[in-house]
Amino acid sequence: MQKPDVWKMAEILSTKKVGNKRLYYVHFLDFNKRLDDWFDEKDLDLSSVQFPRNRQRYAMERSTGSRKNLPNAPSKQSQLKKKPVHEIKNVQWIELGKHRMKPWYFSPYPEVMCAEPCIYLCEWCLKYVMNATCLARHLIKCNLRHPPGEEIYRKDTISFFEIDGRRSMTYAQNLCLLSKLFLDEKTLYHNTDPFLFYIMTVFDSRGFHMVGYFSKEKVSEDNNLACVLTLPPYQRMGYGRLLIEFSYELSKCEGKTGTPEKPLSDLGLLSYRSFWAQAILDVLIKQKLDVAEDKITISINEISEKTSISTDDVVSTLTHLKLIKYYKSRYIVCVKGDVVENYLKDKTKPQLCIDATCMRWVPKDWTGSKKR
Repeated sequence: MQKPDVWKMAEILSTKKVGNKRLYYVHFLDFNKRLDDWFDEKDLDLSSVQFPRNRQRYAMERSTGSRKNLPNAPSKQSQLKKKPVHEIKNVQWIELGKHRMKPWYFSPYPEVMCAEPCIYLCEWCLKYVMNATCLARHLIKCNLRHPPGEEIYRKDTISFFEIDGRRSMTYAQNLCLLSKLFLDEKTLYHNTDPFLFYIMTVFDSRGFHMVGYFSKEKVSEDNNLACVLTLPPYQRMGYGRLLIEFSYELSKCEGKTGTPEKPLSDLGLLSYRSFWAQAILDVLIKQKLDVAEDKITISINEISEKTSISTDDVVSTLTHLKLIKYYKSRYIVCVKGDVVENYLKDKTKPQLCIDATCMRWVPKDWTGSKKR
């Protein structure tokens, strides 16, 4: 692949013929799969194609000789790890409300839907249909103007709704299908019963429009978030950070610390590191301003309790920021002047924040089978 004068190494995963043209589905090596796409032959340099060797067959041939006299040995196939299937994007476009979005990844929508140029979603109940006419008919019948469930937060135009994956199963499953288009690491929840979904919306005269969401298990000792997504039209606007902050506000209401399920996506990790850094520096710098001494004493556990961020995430964030030093046989946190300066500069920028006084949420005990 060429851009503009530099060819990028890529792997051809599939081909198809459209009219007189042959198209190639390409994955760029060492790049995220969201860049995968179909390309015309003129966009590729096929003069130096490398054909991969059939490694599985080669490994099986080599293992044959050493296995002839071992009748109880495991089968050759069982010893060979299967290469993960690289799923090809199957949806061209998706329309949700006034936004038309190009998917990043595969999502198992019905094949008949994927054959259409665009899948249309009701932005209130997330029902998917084949064309705009079907959507118009559905909208006449759909009485929702906000996600199902209970509104647990509202400030200005921003609201959060809590969705029970058991009570609103169809909505939750449709939400998972939608989010799979933009989250490569997401495992699709066919059984949404054990999960809660927190939908963030912005309000206008037409209703409450979904901006993003996060999910979490009803019963989990450590994790306060299973997956998080800000829809592409709302990215780089501070909403991702707001979703993360809200998950920790819930943890504070529960009186415990939390951490997201790992691994995080590349974009997720960047968002979390930014949030963790600011939350931890909030505590450290406030502590510094509240005391007269040059040195302050605060433990990792105290930082964790004040922020509801797990101790492991506190340590990893301080390490990433290069604030932990080894001094006189012990570890200390050293907040340099430039770190404080950058922190104060960032604090002057307009930023969306959760107002804890606007929360209308009480923790529930989900350990009982009836509530699950």
